[in-house]
This record gives sequence, structure tokens and C-alpha cells, in this order.
Amino acid sequence: MIRLSVPFRQALSRLTFPVMLVVSLGFILIGRADQGFSDRLRAELDDVLAPAYMLVSGPIQAAEHGTGAIGHLFTLSAENTELRAENARLLQWQEVAMALEAQNNALKASMNYVPPATPTYSTGEVVADLGGVYARSVLVLVPPANGNPQSLVGAVAMDGRGVAGRVVEAGGRSARVLLITDLNSRVPVALGADGAPALMTGTNGPNPALLYWAPGQPPAEGAMVLTNSQGGAFPPGLPVGVVHYDAQNDPVVLPLANLDALRLLRLFSYPDNLPVLTPIPHTKPAATHSRKR
Repeated sequence: MIRLSVPFRQALSRLTFPVMLVVSLGFILIGRADQGFSDRLRAELDDVLAPAYMLVSGPIQAAEHGTGAIGHLFTLSAENTELRAENARLLQWQEVAMALEAQNNALKASMNYVPPATPTYSTGEVVADLGGVYARSVLVLVPPANGNPQSLVGAVAMDGRGVAGRVVEAGGRSARVLLITDLNSRVPVALGADGAPALMTGTNGPNPALLYWAPGQPPAEGAMVLTNSQGGAFPPGLPVGVVHYDAQNDPVVLPLANLDALRLLRLFSYPDNLPVLTPIPHTKPAATHSRKR
């Protein structure tokens, strides 16, 4: 090993910075004179150092993958514990549901309950409607009809929250739904827990109006509005909206369906022999009258 004297090492340390500075300035001047020199130099350095990078990065990647696998095992263990607890809770709810189902079947058997026929339905996407005979209607794309397309006429259209309208025209792949807010819409409804009859009419505005309720029994604010089977157009008990009094103190219906942003509609075709809701015993039938507008 060559030992350097102390003065020589001191002189060498003092010259290191100026030499590196001169070399750097030289590279800068060469790069200015030859634009491709720095690129070629960098490419050659990368070629030379690439094997060294591979040697260094190999163990690092192996360590990273090993750590990731171990961490993933800990995550799987935690998820497995959580899933076991959730499965135990679901088993408890399953027992409750089975008990309620058995009780419900026993009550149906004791009452000789006959369930109504299940309606058929199809789901369609709402497309832009540029207008037509009706002011408030939408066009729905439905699956191709296997039989008579007119079987959809009269079907009740519902979104995820309530009644949106009724099919008035149907083709092989589309159906036109008249919304409950259209001026031509007439829907018999039942108000509140007593099921007082009334008629909901469209106004071409956002909220349909209520007409022909029982005398002396005006609709209560916030009362639930359900469909009525009178006339056979709608089945009973479908949710429509709630009663609200507007600025003119007239009762209107706030629809549950989001009629301004319809995306998907289900078209339910009910059988002709619709059931009738049993009236509540303490309610007395009364003649209806028209509200003056």
C-alpha cells in the first residue's frame, strides 16, 4: 500500500474541488458545442451501469415482494376473522327469518290466504324523448317482444321508489310511458292509513293535484298516497307520493319517483282481475265531491 505524505494529501484535497469544477465546465462546454454528446454519454453510462443496477435491484425487489407477501398474509388473517364474525351474525338472522317465515305461513293457512298472481315485468332504459302527443312522457327501450307487443300497454312503470306512470303505447322494442305529472294522467288513489279515495290528476307541472276527496275530510299534510284499484287501471297499494299543500293552500302530491332524472324503469303488467283493498271497519263511505279550482 502506497503511503502518501501529509503535505501531499493536503494539497490533493485542496485540488479536488478545482479539478472537478474544471471538468464540469469542460463537459458543459463540450455539451454546448455538440448537442448530442451529452445524450451519447448518458446512454453509454446507462449501458455500463445497467448490470450494476440489476445486481442491486434484484435483492431489493426480492425483499419488497417478500415483505408484501407477509403483509398480505396478515391482511388475509384479519379479513378471515372479520368474515367469520359476519357469518355468525348472518346465521343468527337466518334463524330469525326462518322463524318469521314459519309464523307467516301459519297465519296465512289459518286465514285461508290466497296470494295474488305475480305480475310480469320487464326493465328498460329511459332514452331522450323529443316530444310528441303528450307533454310529460318518456320513451323506454325494452327487450324485443316475443309475442304481442301490445301486451305492454297499460303496464305500470315504476322506478326504485314509486309509481312513475303508465304505458300508453308499445312497439317491438320501445314503449311510451305517460308520466303521472302529464295533464292527461288520471290515477285513482287512496289517502293515508284510512285509504280515503281521491283522484290524482297531472298538471304538466312537477306535482300532480288531488281532486274528489270525501267531504269534510281534506287530505292531511304528509299523508301517504297509494294507488287505488277503482277502474282497474292500477293495482292497489303501490306507493305514489305524499300529500303537501302548496302556496295556494291546495293539496298536491309530491311524487316519490324521481321524474326529472329517470334512468331505468320497470314495467309491471298486472292481471285483469285486480284485488280490492278491504276497507277499514271504522271508516264510513261517503259521497265524493269535486274541489272547486
